[in-house]
Parts: sequence; C-alpha cells; structure tokens
Amino acid sequence: MEHSHNHSHHVNLGNAFKIGIVINIIFIVVEVTFGFLSNSMALVSDAGHNLSDVIALAFSGIAILLSQRKPTQRYTYGLQRSTILIALLNTILLLAAVAFIVWETIEKMKNPVTINSTTVILVAAIGIVVNGATAWLFAKGNKHDLNIRSVFLHFIADALVSLGVVVAGIIMLLTGLVWIDSLISFLIIAVILYSTYKLLIDSVNMALDAVPKNIDIEAVRSYLENLHEVTGIHDLHIWALSTTDTALSVHLSTQTPKDVGFISLIQQHLRSQFNIEHSTIQLEFSHDNERCETSCDEI
Repeated sequence: MEHSHNHSHHVNLGNAFKIGIVINIIFIVVEVTFGFLSNSMALVSDAGHNLSDVIALAFSGIAILLSQRKPTQRYTYGLQRSTILIALLNTILLLAAVAFIVWETIEKMKNPVTINSTTVILVAAIGIVVNGATAWLFAKGNKHDLNIRSVFLHFIADALVSLGVVVAGIIMLLTGLVWIDSLISFLIIAVILYSTYKLLIDSVNMALDAVPKNIDIEAVRSYLENLHEVTGIHDLHIWALSTTDTALSVHLSTQTPKDVGFISLIQQHLRSQFNIEHSTIQLEFSHDNERCETSCDEI
C-alpha cells in the first residue's frame, strides 16, 4: 500500500484580502451613514450585504492561512478543513444579514419617509466601482478554491446589486415612487438567499465528505477498472480535504504482484487528469482476493 500527496500552491492573495477589506469597510461606513441620512433602506440593505461579505472575506483569509500550516502529530492533515468550516460559517453570516435587512425594510414600509434619491444614486454608483474592484482582486484564484470563488461571486453580485440601487434611485427621482426603494431591498434579499443556498450546499457536501463537484467519480472508476493489470476494484472513496485539495483511497486487485512504480504511475495520472493530489492505493494479489471478496466490504 502506498500513499502520495502533493500540496497544491495557493494563489498569493494576502494583499488582495487586505486591500479588499480596507476599501470595503470604508465604503460600508459611507453607505450606512448616507443610507440613514437619505432614508434609503436599499442603501442600508446593500451595506448589510457588503458587511457580511467583508466578514466572510476576513474569515476566508484566516482559513487559507490555517490551511497552509504544516501537519502535526494531532492534526495529521494539518488544518486544511478549516476552509470548509469557514465556508459554512459564511452562510450563517449571510443569513444574519438577511434577517437584519428584512426587519429594517418592514419597519420602513410601516413608516414611509421621503428618500433623497440623488444621494442614493451617487453612493450606489461608488458601490459599483468598489465591489467591481474587489471582485477583480480575486478573479485569478476563483476557479480553484471554494472560498475564493464565494468571495469573487459575492462581490460580483454586490456590484450588480449596487447597479440595481442606482436604477431604483433614478426611477424614484423621476417618478417619486418611494416604494421602489423597498422593492430593491427585497430583491437584494433574494440575491443573498440565492448565493447563500449555493454556498451552503457546497459547504455541507464537503463537510460530509461528498465527492467534490469537480471530480467525476465514474470517470475515475472507469480509469482504474480499465488498467490492464487490474482485475477488480473496491472501497473507492473520494473526498475533499479542503476547498482546494482532494483525497482518494482505493483497493485494487491484481493477479500478479506489482512494484511501487506501478502505484506511482497511477498516482501521477490521478494528479494530472483528475486533480486528485492525495491518493492512497492498496494492492491485493491473487492470494488475497478470495479472502477480500467476503470480508473487505464488511470491515
């Protein structure tokens, strides 16, 4: 039996996290201040959404730092799964933001007030620039890491939401229909719930050791079964060690003994073709196969 792993190199996003957090905190303060001064719940809602994303951004950065720590006697895989736990935590933060936005929007609907549409338009326009710039900071790493992808998609969504607030401000300025502000607030809620649902499903699946979305387990099984030297496979397991690294373990039956080179070639193929960095392969020769047919699956 042989185990192989090759730690993937995380994109260096330290500066991206710092810059993204700083510019968004400044903008959140501006947005909340002018949101209440202009009586716009759309702006306050957008600020709440941005705040949840900034907190998620900070936690994601911490998780990536933890995941890069070396394994210890107690944590033999290191702290890579902290990225999965953080992704779950981020969904809770997003749901908390939804609860706040809903409460404030309903209160404003009960007590309608005049809204300064010009302020709404100007502040939301700044939001498009801030959120778009933040998303750009993470564009490079969003294809390889669930946390980075969630950050990237959140800020893209924020930029689109800010665009919606601008449109709402223009409509209110031209028509005087203040209920448009509440409508946009509820649309923001829908955007948050949609992004939260997708992130929650991905995070829970990873926490439950489901096969990662980017891995086709049937293709992996087919590759192993079609190896000329292999007569059968069982106990094939594929799971996520973190939001970037995938592990595999499998038992392969062969009619003749094989050396370490045979296993190494399989592991190299798993890395290059399926992006499975950690693989543990156990070979069972002919004298073991008869015993395993009745006992291995029961262990």
